[in-house]
Amino acid sequence: MTTPAQAPPARVRETASPVDDDVLTAIETAMVRIRRRQSRRSLARPVAEEMPEPIDLNTLAVIDAVDEGAARPEQPVTVGFVADRLAIDPSRASRLVTAAVKSGHVLRVASQEDGRRSCLELTDTGRAAVSAAHHTRQQFYARLLEGWPEEEQREFARLLDKFVHSLDTVRP
Repeated sequence: MTTPAQAPPARVRETASPVDDDVLTAIETAMVRIRRRQSRRSLARPVAEEMPEPIDLNTLAVIDAVDEGAARPEQPVTVGFVADRLAIDPSRASRLVTAAVKSGHVLRVASQEDGRRSCLELTDTGRAAVSAAHHTRQQFYARLLEGWPEEEQREFARLLDKFVHSLDTVRP
């Protein structure tokens, strides 16, 4: 028999939620597992290893962020954008961008709206690297989803995209 001192701490929620506790627990558990895998860079390493030229994992993260920004023409791709996308402080982002520039994957260009501001673009080498990264990651995801019915694959993609968009708008 457990005494109150031995009982596991109860989960306390500060506000009522319309989401079932079991759903929240399942999502939390899955997200913790994903975060652990990502922190080990278990997918980034094979991507970097399959590149025609060696690439640093931090440079790979920078070119991914610059590539993402290039798909959003309404927002200039700056060091601040990279910092935001990588969830790091601007000074660290600046150092990583400098390394990506030195490696020939990223180019600093003057902003067309504000000449005092530098924007970032991928070089041909950077575009080739990000293309190879997309290919390697998508091949991995294809293996993961193999055997899932097409309807479930599409639904998973839709819900995951919706979830990630929520991550961008709701603060902890």
